[in-house]
Formats: sequence, structure tokens, C-alpha cells
Amino acid sequence: MKIIQILPELNSGGVERGTLEIGRYLVEQGHESVVISNGGKLVKSLVEDGSRHITLPVHKKSLLSLSQVKVLRKVFEDESPDIIHVRSRLPAWITWLAWRRMDRTTRPRLVTTVHGFNSVNAYSRIMTRGELVITVSDSCRQFVLTNYPETDPSKIRVVHRGVDPGDYPNDFQPSQEWRTKWHQAYPETANKILITLPGRVTRLKGHADFIQIIQSLVSVNPRIHGIIAGGAHEKKQAYLDEIREEIKKAGLADHITITGHRSDLREVLGLSDIVLSLTTQPESFGRTTLEALCLSTPVIGYEHGGVGEILQAMFPEGRVPFGDREKLTQLIIDWLDNGFPSISNERPFTLEAMQRETLECYKELAAQSR
Repeated sequence: MKIIQILPELNSGGVERGTLEIGRYLVEQGHESVVISNGGKLVKSLVEDGSRHITLPVHKKSLLSLSQVKVLRKVFEDESPDIIHVRSRLPAWITWLAWRRMDRTTRPRLVTTVHGFNSVNAYSRIMTRGELVITVSDSCRQFVLTNYPETDPSKIRVVHRGVDPGDYPNDFQPSQEWRTKWHQAYPETANKILITLPGRVTRLKGHADFIQIIQSLVSVNPRIHGIIAGGAHEKKQAYLDEIREEIKKAGLADHITITGHRSDLREVLGLSDIVLSLTTQPESFGRTTLEALCLSTPVIGYEHGGVGEILQAMFPEGRVPFGDREKLTQLIIDWLDNGFPSISNERPFTLEAMQRETLECYKELAAQSR
């Protein structure tokens, strides 16, 4: 088969990573992989893995983007793919407008993926227009059915995101060289019990709860040290300053470290004693929760969205009702006093499973009569 994936750009992020992972797998399985985007720093990796890239401005939220409808239809006619897979709303609109006027008996089959809990409106509804709709978790599937009840449940397929166990082995330990550099950069973390909140610095990640939890824990055990591991977009600098001020007000300047963006998050998660997920709104999946558990680092998280699903499957002891800081704090205290629960070695959410199930979706749709 020939599959075209379409997304705004190829710079960074989970959608972009998934596009590369599927492209690489398609090539490995003997299929032809084409990606259409406005380009970006990941194009080089995509091409090196065997996919072709077509650069089109399908990323700007502007009426001018409608000029790409005819261009895209011409690309579809020239490329004659079996499957078109759209992963984002604006490219989905351009694609759908181009695709719907093609010959129904010969046009490619259309797949969409709902990657997150987008705002509920007519603009977002386009992601349910695929002949087959992939959601990245059961929570995401329920979100679609609740908010777009006209969507046929029989055309939705849940394909959980996944990680490669080879990259996140359960016996992983950061190297001594890495530890030395880390402690040189952050000497305040040496010989401490490290509790980490990973992810980009946005209000949705629950930093206010994190500060209060660390404050409660430090009053019981002064060896507790919090790590906020994630960078802040330039538009979020005011919020980052707000976090720093709240840390000072709580008297935790010596007990919480903000690292900024880390390209070595695997090592940070492996070094941590406990990882937290405190999102104020449910996440569609929760990749860092999965990565930490695959490294055998315990995770405690609010039980909603994809994080709740991952914890239920891999580490139910880490589930806490949404917003229940007291229970979460007490759980950490109990674990430190009595020992940590063991984490199952089973890996239900793997990269290979995600790739294989996505290809099965393509095959299923391609085999259906029109």
C-alpha cells in the first residue's frame, strides 16, 4: 500500500513523533510512506527512515490555506495513495475539502486520528469525519462519542500510544557519568528523595498542587526534594515567574529545583524516586507516565484520562482521585515508611503494538467495499 500522512509541521511533539514512527514501520513492512507538512527539523530523520516528504503550507490557520485545496487534490490524484491519514484539524479540513470532490469509486480511503481533547465545536468535528477514526485511548474514544454523538461508534478504533521497551528497559539506571554531571548542575538534589513533575511548564500540569504537596512532605521529611522537569514556551514565561514566586512564598527555594527543558528526560525519570501526574484536565494519553513506569519508577497520578488508563493497567496502586492532594501526600509517606509497591514487568503499551495496530486499521479500511 501507499499511505500519505498529513500534519501541520515536523518540528517536535507527540503527533510528530508518531508520524515518524508509523512512517518507519510502513517502510520496514514493505509499504510506501509519504508525509505532507510545512516541513521542519524532523524532515531529515523522516527521509532517512525511508519516507518521502512533500512540503505544502497546510499549517496556517488562515483563509489563505483554502488555496491549498486544489493543490492537495492534485497531489492525491498524482500520488494515488491507498490511504490518507490526517492527524490535525487544519490539515484535516483542507484534506477533506480536497478529498470529498474526488471520484468516490477510486479516491483514497480517509483515516483521522483524534490525538487529544480539543475544544468541542464545528471546527474540531472534522476529526470525526474519517471513514475510520483512530483515538489514542479509551478516554479519547469516549470523549468523541460524548461530544459528537452523531459519530458511528463502529468506525472508531482505539490505538494506544506506546514506547519501545528497548529504549525504556525496566532495569534502566542513568550512567555514573550522567549522574556526576547532574549533581554538578544540581548539587541540592544529592542524597535526597526525588519527586518529579515532568512536562512542559503550563498551568494545566498542576504546579500549584505540586508545590503544596512538596510543602506538606518536607514538613514530615526534610530529605524530600521536588523537581520540575520541563521547559516553558516564551509565551509562558510569566507563568514560570509565578511558579518561582509561589515556591519562595512556600519557603521551598531549597527544596524544589526547576530544570527547564531536558533532552535527557529518560535519565531524570530513572533517577527519580517517584514521578507525579497532576494535570488539572485529563490527558488524552500520558506518555511520561508510561515512560516512568516502564523504567520501574513509581508514578502517582490523578485518576482521569489516559493517565488513569495507564495506571489501571500497569500500577493501580498509584491512582488517586482527581485533586485529592491529601491522599496523594499520605500515599507517598506510607510508601517511604513501608516500602514501594512493585511494578509489573508487563508492557501493554508498546511502540510495536501501536505501529502494528495502526497498519491493521489501514488494511481493514482498504479491504472494505466502497
